[in-house]
Amino acid sequence: MLKEFKAFIMTGNVIDLAIAVILAGAVGAVVKGFVSMVMMPLIGHFSGGMNFEDLKYVLSEAVTDAEGVVTVPENAIMYGSWINTLINLIIVGFVLFMIVKGYNKMRKKQEEAPAAPPEPTKEEVLLGEIRDLLKK
Repeated sequence: MLKEFKAFIMTGNVIDLAIAVILAGAVGAVVKGFVSMVMMPLIGHFSGGMNFEDLKYVLSEAVTDAEGVVTVPENAIMYGSWINTLINLIIVGFVLFMIVKGYNKMRKKQEEAPAAPPEPTKEEVLLGEIRDLLKK
């Protein structure tokens, strides 16, 4: 059973999948950083300095005691975070679209490369040798 597991783990498909998962995590972190650190400040700037993260609909206010300590936290619908998530989804989708489009374009160029002419068959080689002998 251990040998079967080792054979399964060492197949190319499992290793390729592991590499893809690791790369997807890294690309996800890069895109998330790009969205939160570059795109959202730009979108906030062009929308009048609005920070979507602060948008919420308060259902019930927080309750504090005499000392100012919160006894019951605020209950709110945080729709600004949801808007950020939607913008993030659109940007990630666009980035993935551009990556796939570039990959397909590169792959298409490789497929369009002219194939080497096929080698002559044995009969053609033999006929060519007969022709050359007859010329002599």
